[in-house]
Amino acid sequence: MNVTTTQIRIGNLSVDYAIPLVAEALGMDDDDSKVKSLAETIHRKTVGNPFFMLMFLRSLYDEKLLQYNFGAMRWTWDEDAVNSKIVTENVASVLVNKMSRLQEDTQSMLMVASCLGSNFRKSAVVEVMKNISRSEMRSSMRIVPVTAATMGSSSLLSSDLTNSSAERDGCDSTYASSIEEFEGEGLCEVDDDEYHFMHDQIQSAAFELISPDRRDSFQGRIGSILLRSLPPEELEASLFEVVGLLNCAASNITDEERDELAKMNLKAGVKASENAAFDTAMVYFKAGREALGSRGWEGDYSTMLDLCSDGANACFLTGDFVSMNELIDEVLSKDIDTKEKYRVSEIKVKSLLTVGKVNEAINAALDFRRQLGLPAPQKKAASKFTIIREYIRVKKLLKDKTAEDIANLPELDDELYEMGQRMNEHLATSVYLVEPTMLPLVIFQSVTTSLKHGLSPTSSPAFARLGMLLCGPFGKPHEGREMAKAAELILERPGMRSSTSNTIFVTQTFCHHWTSPLQDTIAQLLKGYQVGLEIGDTVKACFCLVGRMYYLFFTGRTLDSIQQELEASIHVLTQLKQDENELKITILLSSVKKLRGLDPEAGDKILDSILASAAETRNNLSAYVSAMKLEVFVFFQQWKEAVDLVQKAGNVRLFLSSTFVVVRYTFLEALAYLKAAQSSSGWKKRQMKKCAHKAMQLIRGWAKNGNVNVVHYLRILVAEFAVLNGKKEKAKESFNAAISASSRNGFLQDRALAHELTSAYFKAQGDDYWGDYHIECARTCYQEWGCNEKVKQLNVNK
Repeated sequence: MNVTTTQIRIGNLSVDYAIPLVAEALGMDDDDSKVKSLAETIHRKTVGNPFFMLMFLRSLYDEKLLQYNFGAMRWTWDEDAVNSKIVTENVASVLVNKMSRLQEDTQSMLMVASCLGSNFRKSAVVEVMKNISRSEMRSSMRIVPVTAATMGSSSLLSSDLTNSSAERDGCDSTYASSIEEFEGEGLCEVDDDEYHFMHDQIQSAAFELISPDRRDSFQGRIGSILLRSLPPEELEASLFEVVGLLNCAASNITDEERDELAKMNLKAGVKASENAAFDTAMVYFKAGREALGSRGWEGDYSTMLDLCSDGANACFLTGDFVSMNELIDEVLSKDIDTKEKYRVSEIKVKSLLTVGKVNEAINAALDFRRQLGLPAPQKKAASKFTIIREYIRVKKLLKDKTAEDIANLPELDDELYEMGQRMNEHLATSVYLVEPTMLPLVIFQSVTTSLKHGLSPTSSPAFARLGMLLCGPFGKPHEGREMAKAAELILERPGMRSSTSNTIFVTQTFCHHWTSPLQDTIAQLLKGYQVGLEIGDTVKACFCLVGRMYYLFFTGRTLDSIQQELEASIHVLTQLKQDENELKITILLSSVKKLRGLDPEAGDKILDSILASAAETRNNLSAYVSAMKLEVFVFFQQWKEAVDLVQKAGNVRLFLSSTFVVVRYTFLEALAYLKAAQSSSGWKKRQMKKCAHKAMQLIRGWAKNGNVNVVHYLRILVAEFAVLNGKKEKAKESFNAAISASSRNGFLQDRALAHELTSAYFKAQGDDYWGDYHIECARTCYQEWGCNEKVKQLNVNK
């Protein structure tokens, strides 16, 4: 259900509006000079806050400084007395003084309620009141009655709750009377059992009723009562509030109570993490560690391990890498079982990958697998022989298994293998970036473990990656789609949600575009991003975000809309400290801006800087830069620069294996070689033609295997190849087919390119009519796409 909401922000009143408010409250004319003077005085003190203004009026009435004169039938007041009160008192003191005149039990209930938050349940307040004595309550009051007694010294978590309400006669009626009083005074609003303070200043004033030196112990006492008296379901619902109250008195408890408090903080932190409130979770995990103190590892070792491990994860997810590394180092320094170091070891690998230290991430993952006693590939380029040998072994294990057969395999119940599988998952992500020939070996190892020992959440991305290999390098897209289907079916099994974002990223980025329209991946990648953030898998979520942005560009989405999304994405990635992914988005954004004619020189400097940095660290960023630079060169018809780039770029297909970026790059590469061949002669022409033919054969094979996204690519290349060979009718036919296919499949930028190339062909044939027609069509398409710099270029050459 789509509901449009409108936020109305109500600020403080100006003095011109404050005067009518006071006049209406008193039933007097707003042009009365005394009313104006009173309103102006109150406005100065309250800065025009309507709530505070009315509260001041009410306090004047309560203290009989504002009285109704029945003889004169109007309100009267002593201006000097009022001015004196308003000058000497602030909002908080007015509220505290107001509350101090309430019944003692009402004050007590307000004290308790203020500790429970701005929203509280009446039942919780009453429960505390029933379990705390009047003398104990008085001892915690800031303004102590004559009969006050000091607060008892019962312990925080094990207090006797039976000594509580004996001193409070007729307590049920007293509670009802007190609730009616502070409700009647306008201090809170009621919704069945749920109450909330009318203003945060009221809650603050109620808290001021508590003696400053007893506030921590008073809050701890309330937490103790709620912990012992609330039913399990209510305690679970109020877990954060109860633990927060207990933490206030953590400095004055026994070691036994510290152990219990640490467990409560661990429980609260885990619950906060499950709700993606990782900032809040960090606070609870830290409080739990502080409760255990230096005796944690010797005393409650298991709880301390969980607090450090879960705390490190919360720090990682909030970007507090300093605290994260401290916790990781603390756990790794302990003489404990390797399995117990798994969680922090995994966080370490993920964090290294996040900040772009890919080689360190690979080393850490390989090292941990070896510590577990599991096989690990050597960190070096794998030979084709090794890859083929391992593939044959996997093929034998798969036999004729369908996607359904794979998804129905038993569950993995060996903790050691599950940890190894998780590390392999991170290895796969890492080696893809810097040593892609290792990737097949990691994938085969993960798939083999799943087939032999059972399925786990890591099995889904493992089979998805096998599909990636089959679709791309192995040239078997239909077999690859079957493995992708198996991955998606595995996700449907209980307990597999943690791999959702990763599986979506792999299947949609590397598999589906080989046999389905590229446009179909856009929504799914957005889903992968959203789910990844929900479950705390920020790395894979951001992978989905980056993949989606590139595929939006390749599908022909308008450049201005892409730029807006890219700029928003950079903001998100910066917050999440996803350095590597931020650079990939920056590469695309710089190219988009250049196509739009926005500060192209700055964009070139950015790309050159990234290219230089990538060359030093040897990762796939250089491939992204080359792919996007080639885009710009082709659209601006800079064919010499395009060929030079292709010849210097290296093996882009290896570093971006199976992505649509590779498909697109191969098309542009072939087109650049064909254009270079058309303007060359002799040996160079033959060489350019040979390179173009090689790339065309790849695209022809993809089209034959059902890749609907390359049909118009192939038509354009066939047309240009026909031009090169002097086959005019074939060229004309293929250009028209290219225009139709790109239009039919929604590739706006490629329709513009096809029209422009067709125009050049007709112009070369001396056919100005059709040449002018197609260049106008190209101009219209480029303009619709938002490629302003290209439109400008066409207008200059008109």
